[in-house]
Amino acid sequence: MEEMEIAVVTHYFGHIGVAAITITAGELAVGDTIHFKGHTSDFTTVVESMQVEHASVAKAKKGDAVGLKVPQHVREHDQVFKVVA
Repeated sequence: MEEMEIAVVTHYFGHIGVAAITITAGELAVGDTIHFKGHTSDFTTVVESMQVEHASVAKAKKGDAVGLKVPQHVREHDQVFKVVA
C-alpha cells in the first residue's frame, strides 16, 4: 500500500481522544484510511468523522484545520499519511 503525507498533528485532546490536524496537501474524506507516525505513534485508522469549528464535515482540503477522533494517543508534529491503494 502506498502512503501520501497529507497532514500534521497540531494538538491532542487527551480527555476526549481527539487529534487536531492541519491538512498540508490534498484532501481528506470520511472513510479514508490514515496512518499516524511520530516518535511514539505508529498506527492506522479509518476516518469515521471530522469536525471543523465543531461542525461535522465530510471532506477537508489543504489549509483546513480539522478534529478527528483517534483510538490512540498522538503528539504535536506527528505526521499523518493517507493510505492509497
